[in-house]
Amino acid sequence: MRRVRYHEYGGPGVLRLEEAETPEPADGELLVRTEAIGVTLPVVRAVREGRGPLPGVLGGEIAGTVVAIGADVRGFVPGDRVTSLTFSGSYAELALAPAAMASRVPDGASAEQAVALVRGGHVALAALATAGPAPGASVLVTGAASGVGHLAVQLARLGGARRVIAAAGSRTKEDFLRGLGADEVVTYDSNDWGEPADVVLDGVGGEVLPRALSALAPGGRLVFFGSGGGTVPAFDLLAGGKTITGLTMRRFSTERRELYDRHGEQLWDLALSGRLRAAVHARVPLAEAAKAHEIIEARTNLGKVVLLP
Repeated sequence: MRRVRYHEYGGPGVLRLEEAETPEPADGELLVRTEAIGVTLPVVRAVREGRGPLPGVLGGEIAGTVVAIGADVRGFVPGDRVTSLTFSGSYAELALAPAAMASRVPDGASAEQAVALVRGGHVALAALATAGPAPGASVLVTGAASGVGHLAVQLARLGGARRVIAAAGSRTKEDFLRGLGADEVVTYDSNDWGEPADVVLDGVGGEVLPRALSALAPGGRLVFFGSGGGTVPAFDLLAGGKTITGLTMRRFSTERRELYDRHGEQLWDLALSGRLRAAVHARVPLAEAAKAHEIIEARTNLGKVVLLP
């Protein structure tokens, strides 16, 4: 089979297409023949910034067909179409997926649609759930045109937010974001982000994080789920009575499993009924994975970037 790895840290150019043996599923794992693979900002950053051992394998989201199952797997058989979060080895024609993170792809849904929903939708819903009740609140989403962000904008609106503010890097994304239901669009270099929001969902971090905190209303909550790090002025938390909390899907999916499963059902219901749009910005062949990383690094995507094996 073919897979993509990297043998040194750096930009997209370090990714290499290789031939490899087919992996064997261990206990609790599925072996999936991939039809679509999601590209995420945390993985792109990990390659450039040097996180993890070398040679490096890449994680993400996959969708495809189960070809083998490991011991102790219940509820799946070869031939099932599934989607799953994976934490390594995703950029491959055959990938191992933890059965606990997998779910079936409904009839009528495409693999691309599944990949666009599986992580992005779950992260967005988990962030909103972590923030607390949203009906009637104002919600600001950073990275609003990203794979997670464009779903968070829609889900905040569907959840009853009275005002949704989308923060992005460029005004060129404004029409896309307003088409998703954003009431306002602001850019990171703007001096005025308008009326402070009750809830802020920040998936960008870095220099944007303290700006996102300053855009939070007194008594509000910021949920941080980005991989970009960043620091915040503690006095802003104290003076404004603000709360900031972190979110990781690995932890959320295990500690709040019942809610995680309900979220999966909710996402498919919304998507298949046409109320939630999972936008795919680009479809890139697996052999050209570097191009997919270039799109993410340039921050030009409107929605999800997907690799096709």
